[in-house]
Amino acid sequence: MVNDRFKSITIQQMEAIISLVEERSFSRAAKRMFLTQPALTKNIKNAEDCLGVRLVNRSNAGISLTPEGKIIYDYAQRMVKLRGEAREKIIALGKNAGGNIYVSASTIPATYILPRALSEFSKINPDIRIYIKTADSEEAMNMVLDNEVEIGFIGKNPLNKKLMAEPLWKDHLILAVPNLHPWRKKKSITLPELLNEPFVIREKGSATRELFDSCLKESRSMSLSQFNIRCELGSSEAIKEAIIDGLGVSVISIHAVERELSQKLLFEVPIQGCPMERNFYLIYKSQFDFRLAHKIFIRFIKNYVPNKD
Repeated sequence: MVNDRFKSITIQQMEAIISLVEERSFSRAAKRMFLTQPALTKNIKNAEDCLGVRLVNRSNAGISLTPEGKIIYDYAQRMVKLRGEAREKIIALGKNAGGNIYVSASTIPATYILPRALSEFSKINPDIRIYIKTADSEEAMNMVLDNEVEIGFIGKNPLNKKLMAEPLWKDHLILAVPNLHPWRKKKSITLPELLNEPFVIREKGSATRELFDSCLKESRSMSLSQFNIRCELGSSEAIKEAIIDGLGVSVISIHAVERELSQKLLFEVPIQGCPMERNFYLIYKSQFDFRLAHKIFIRFIKNYVPNKD
């Protein structure tokens, strides 16, 4: 009877049966499989032991399959054929530049850098489709770690050792004020001057907020708890609208406000002794297996220059 050892039958044993039937000889079948004849015979015997039945009849007239052997031979052919098809599909996938790429990105690259980059990329790579999930830097990083996406773009260098990080684009934060604010014509202000001013801030987890908080601690041993914070908002677009409507001032990426600065809806006011520079990083898991589509996309992104106009 066929017992639980059936699951132990191997592809090589299946191939041995196929070769034996097609070559009609143990010696020729062994040569075809680059095995010794005893090794081929052992493969056949092990398959019979796994199944608990005889598969091959041996006689002076030659070899023939038992009824059970004919069943196994039929399925063995299908299994080997499926293995070959899988191999061909994998090879074809490696040669094919098309496909889907799933990306997470923090709000600045997702809103102000990647849309223009993807517009250029899609013109030369129409078969590669990019799907972006927008979140703050912490959430975008966790999406990569949880395999929810394949690669990410965030505004801080991750400390997690499971991630690889490559710096891409430079950024700096500015203090932005509305067009009628009394500071709009000042050459600079100090951090203590900023304490009593109505202030709007990004949510916790935002790399923009973390960078500003680090600057406060390093420059004057200050913290956001000392500020006159009117509200926390979840995106740079919301921060911009709040500043324009007079809710408060804020620090924000230069990438987010270039249009508003040129239209004089917002004004930049330098903060003395508080440089706020950073990189945006490309992140991915250290063991990630890049397909050709990923390699093409990453090569493009590494050479892309934001705001080059």
